[in-house]
Amino acid sequence: MSTDDVLLDAEERMEKAISVLSHNLAGIRTGRANPGLVDSLKVEVYGSATPLKQLASIGTPEPQQIVIRPYDAGTIKEIEKAIVAGDLGLNPQNDGRIIRLNVPPLSTEVRKKMVSRIKELSEESKVAIRNIRRDANKAIDNAEKAKEISEDDRDRMKEDVQELTKKYEAQAAELAKNRESEVLDS
Repeated sequence: MSTDDVLLDAEERMEKAISVLSHNLAGIRTGRANPGLVDSLKVEVYGSATPLKQLASIGTPEPQQIVIRPYDAGTIKEIEKAIVAGDLGLNPQNDGRIIRLNVPPLSTEVRKKMVSRIKELSEESKVAIRNIRRDANKAIDNAEKAKEISEDDRDRMKEDVQELTKKYEAQAAELAKNRESEVLDS
């Protein structure tokens, strides 16, 4: 692997860690209705687990309500089961054509749990980013041992990897901070 490839690979993997964090944070409930709460739920239908967003349109007509309109009315019972099994604390109301989910306001205790979960997710992504840094540094050291790069190049590349690490850790912290304020302020 060339030296540029090491940096490129590290950056791509760090970018992916941030996108995973962003996706996970979207599933954390604030006091407001958000399609992200349910769109990644897996529904057992047609013999396989399918993401809800592929089976129905999901909207939020009111700040405290999510409406799910299945593309195939025959899947409404399976969607309802998946919501209950998803342990979101939401009770689906099914009228045969659409499912309504009323999102209750969060209690202080639940908000604190959500904030601690956000911090956990943020820390997991930072650990993943640091592991990527470790892998990149190891590849750089191996390239220097194999006489593919000089000591100066090795040091410069390790600085570049450290800059990437700082950049992506800051992004993770910023995403978590924004989500925490949404949970606490809603």
